[in-house]
Amino acid sequence: MASRPFLFRLFFKRTVPYICRYNGSTMIAHLRGKLLAKRPNQVVIETGGVGYEVAISVPTFSALPGDGSEVSLHIHTHVREDVIALYGFVDSAEKRLFEKLMTVSGIGAKLALTILSGMPADEMVVAIRSNDVGRLTKIPGIGRKTAERLVLELRDKLPGSSPATSDLPQASQLEQDVLSALLNLGYPKPAAEKALAATLRADAGRSLDSVLRAALSNLLA
Repeated sequence: MASRPFLFRLFFKRTVPYICRYNGSTMIAHLRGKLLAKRPNQVVIETGGVGYEVAISVPTFSALPGDGSEVSLHIHTHVREDVIALYGFVDSAEKRLFEKLMTVSGIGAKLALTILSGMPADEMVVAIRSNDVGRLTKIPGIGRKTAERLVLELRDKLPGSSPATSDLPQASQLEQDVLSALLNLGYPKPAAEKALAATLRADAGRSLDSVLRAALSNLLA
C-alpha cells in the first residue's frame, strides 16, 4: 500500500491547480475560498470543492469573518517525512514572522504558532529587539532559554518598528511567495535571495511556477 504522504501528494496533484511542485513536494502559498468552520487554532476552507484544514494563530482567528464568508489566507506549507500541514495567516507580515521564528533552533511550526498566539506580533518584535527576555517568557510555552535564543538569533533579523515593514519591504507578492517556497524547501535564506535576485534580473517570466523553477535552476547550477 502506498504511504500516506505519497497519497496526499497524488491527491493534491489531481485536485489543486494553483500549487508549486518540486521533487515530489507540494507547496501551497495561498488559499481563497469559503470559510466552512473556524476555531481559535484551526479553520476549514473550501476551494474547488475541496476542504482544507489550516492551522491558524489567535490574531488570524480574530481577523476572520463568520462561517460561510469568502476568505483569503497566506499559506505556509510545512512538509515533513510523515505529514504535510498548512499554516494560514490573514496578514502576510505575520506569515513572514512565523517563518523567521522557525529558523530559531528548537522552534518548530507548532511552537512558532503558539508564540504568535501569545503576544501581538509588533510587541514581540519590540521585545526581541530590546532584549526583553522577561517579557518573552510570559508567552505560554516559552521558557527563559527559548526566549534567550529568540533574542540571540532574531534580534538583528527583525525590522526596527513593525513586522509590516519586513526585510523585503519592496518585494512583490510573487517574490515573497517564491522566497517562501525556497525556504520551505530547505535552502538558506542568503542563497535563496541571491538566486531569486538573479532570476528576476534575467526576466524569467512573471508566473509563480516559472520564477520558482528558474530560481531553483540558479541554486542547482
